[in-house]
Amino acid sequence: MQSSPRLEQAIQKLYVAFHNNELNPECCKQCAVGNILNKTDSWKHLSDHHGSTELNYIGKVHQTLGRKFNGYTPLELLKIEATFLKACGYQLPLHHKNNKPEHPKDKDILFNGLCSVIQLLCEFDNVTNIMDYTKLFEYKNNDSPRYELI
Repeated sequence: MQSSPRLEQAIQKLYVAFHNNELNPECCKQCAVGNILNKTDSWKHLSDHHGSTELNYIGKVHQTLGRKFNGYTPLELLKIEATFLKACGYQLPLHHKNNKPEHPKDKDILFNGLCSVIQLLCEFDNVTNIMDYTKLFEYKNNDSPRYELI
């Protein structure tokens, strides 16, 4: 299976952020999109609310012009962030009055968020979810594995 450079780069950046404890859902530079965009927060100007999937005027202009940020459109970026935040247990859009998870930097919670983001990134590129390991357990009629581990 061949994946796109943007998918490979995004996964690599998220992997590094996760293992370096630099993944923080509440920080625009250290959230999923912030890490994909090289720890910048300029993407937050595409929407009026963190976690919203609705583009504001600036976001709509960039989307209409076909602008891409590290390969992703403004709308894709907002969907990535919303997916990450939801999977980490946040109510969207983020607001100081919304209930927040007790442990937003818990590794298990962040891992769940990353799995959801990677699934979405794979859907964007129309490739099989690389986190899906169910094929490893498929078997033939004679109970032998359908696929071999390499």
